[in-house]
Amino acid sequence: MHKALLQHIEKIVNLEPSEIDILDSCLNVSTIKKKELVLKEGQVCDTLYFIIKGCMRQYIINDKGIEQTLQFGIENWWITDYLSFHNHVPSHFYIQAVEQSEVIALEKSALESILLQVPKLERYFRIVAQKSFGAAQMRIKFLFTMSAEERYHHFNDLYPEFVQRVPQYMIASYLDFSAEFMSKIRAGKV
Repeated sequence: MHKALLQHIEKIVNLEPSEIDILDSCLNVSTIKKKELVLKEGQVCDTLYFIIKGCMRQYIINDKGIEQTLQFGIENWWITDYLSFHNHVPSHFYIQAVEQSEVIALEKSALESILLQVPKLERYFRIVAQKSFGAAQMRIKFLFTMSAEERYHHFNDLYPEFVQRVPQYMIASYLDFSAEFMSKIRAGKV
């Protein structure tokens, strides 16, 4: 099994060697090229992605044809469309590699099998989902309570190295303002 995922899991639950073998037998490591889509709107999402290396994002295309980023995922983070994955319904989202990314893809059918064989992984995936949901709730709070400039500075203070990795227009869309406004903020003209 890939060391990064095992370390991530073992922060939450300890696995026996036999349980590691069961999990390992269902995992696929793959490389996703920069800008490659692993999910398009309208497709049913049947895969969870654990990011070993790289960066991915979940986004929509709004009615004006503009991309709006809802979530980023970087090393040691899971990314998927949870509603489509859980309910087996068409996705409203796109998931794309922002950088060339190395991921572990876990298919829904494999996950169901693993959870039956290794029940303690239910706890791991519950905690992962709770953390993801909590992060989404905080993002909504920031969108509702902070000005665009405050959101940028807050995000930049929390994740300075990340801001350098990702195209500015994607960060602007994530923070819900235009790339032009982002340029003004960065130039100190706001």
